[in-house]
Amino acid sequence: MKVAIASEGKDENSEVSQRGGRAPYYLIFEDRKLIESIKNPFATGSGGAGFSVAYMLADKKVNLVIAGKFGGNMESALKEKGIKFKEESRKKVKDIIKEI
Repeated sequence: MKVAIASEGKDENSEVSQRGGRAPYYLIFEDRKLIESIKNPFATGSGGAGFSVAYMLADKKVNLVIAGKFGGNMESALKEKGIKFKEESRKKVKDIIKEI
C-alpha cells in the first residue's frame, strides 16, 4: 500500500502539515519505507490546490493520504479517485508511519 503524508519538510522527522492541498511537501511511503519526497507544486498560487494535489497523488498510485486537514474540494477529488484519506495532526511523519 502506498501512503502519502502532507509534510512541513522533506523528511520523516518533519511535522505533518495541517494543510492538505497547500502542504509544502508530500512524502510517499510504500511498506513503511520512504520512496519519494515531492515539493508540492500547488502549495502557492491561486485556487484549485486540493483538486490538483489529489490528481497528482492518484497519478502516483497512492492508496491513502494523511494530512492535518482536508478542504472540501480535496476530499471530493480524493473520493472521486478512490483514495482513502485520514486527518492526523500535531505529530511527526515518522510517528504516523509507525502507527500504520
